[in-house]
Amino acid sequence: MDIDYLLMLQRFRERINDVLTPFMELVSLFAISFLIVIPAFIYWCTDKRVGLYALSSYALSSVLTVVIKLTACVYRPWIRDSRIIPAENAVRSATGYSFPSGHTSNAASIYGCLALRSPKKHRWISFVCLFMIFLTAFSRNYLGVHTPQDVLAAILLGAAVVFGMSKLFEYLSCHTEKEDMFLVGGIAFGILALIYIFVKPYPRDMVNGELIADPDIMMKDGFGCIGRFTALCFSRYAEKKWVRYSPSLSLKTAVLGGVGAVMVMLIITFGGSPLEAVFGIHRGAFIRNFIMMSFIIVIWPAVMKLSSKDRKSLAE
Repeated sequence: MDIDYLLMLQRFRERINDVLTPFMELVSLFAISFLIVIPAFIYWCTDKRVGLYALSSYALSSVLTVVIKLTACVYRPWIRDSRIIPAENAVRSATGYSFPSGHTSNAASIYGCLALRSPKKHRWISFVCLFMIFLTAFSRNYLGVHTPQDVLAAILLGAAVVFGMSKLFEYLSCHTEKEDMFLVGGIAFGILALIYIFVKPYPRDMVNGELIADPDIMMKDGFGCIGRFTALCFSRYAEKKWVRYSPSLSLKTAVLGGVGAVMVMLIITFGGSPLEAVFGIHRGAFIRNFIMMSFIIVIWPAVMKLSSKDRKSLAE
C-alpha cells in the first residue's frame, strides 16, 4: 500500500509537469538545513528558554532518529521498488536510510515546540507550525524519498521528544541543581550512541558488484547529529557558567540575531566540504555540527553580550 501511494503521487507529479516539485523541495530543504535558525534567533533575541527548549528537542530527536535509522537500516523507496522515480534534487538530501524521516522529525521537534510555546494571543502561530509539520511530512512522500510509515514514525518521535523535553524543562525549573547531571548524562549518551553506530554491523547487499547503500555514507548523518547533541550539552554548561546571556529585543539585537542566522547558514552550507576533506566524512560531519551548535548556544551569545557591554560603556 505504501508503494502504491507513492506511485499515485508520482503520477500526479508527472501529470502536472512537476509544477509543485520545486516548492516541495524548498519545504524539505528548509526543514533539514535552515529551520534551526528560527529557534536560534528566538534564543538570541526574544526568549532564551523557549529557544533552548526547541534547540534541545531538535538535537535529541535528531540523535534518536539516526540511531533508529542505523538500527533498522531500511532502504529508500526507489531501492525497494524500481518503479519509484524520486525527484532528482530531493535525492541529494536523502543521504541516509529511510526509516524514520529525518526531515520530518526535525520539523516535528522544532515546529512542535514553537506551536506549544506560542503566545496565547498569537495562537495562529501554533496552527501555522502544525501545518508546516504535516506539509514537510507530505513533501517527503510527494518527492518519492520516504514512505508514509517513515514520516508517521518521525512525527510520533518528534511529538514524544517535544512532550518529554517539556516535562524535563518544567522539572529543571524547580530543580536547577539537577541540570548538570542531565547534561553529563546527555554527553554520555552521545558517546555511547557514537560507539554504537560505529561498531554495529550493517547490511552489505550488492547489485552489479556495487553496494546498494554504503555503510560509511549512511553513518555520516549519525556522526553529524551526535555532534550537534553533544555540543548542545557542552555549550549549555559553558554558557550558563561563564556567559549567562539574557536576551533583550531591540533593533541592535535583532540585527545581530540576523547576522548570527546568516553565519549559521554559512556553516551549514559551506562548512562541510573543507572539514570533511581534512578530517574525513565522519569526523568532518561531527566537527561541523559541533561548531554550529556551539556557535548558537555559547559563542554568538557571548559576542552579543560583549556588544551590549560596549554600548553601555560608551553611554557612560
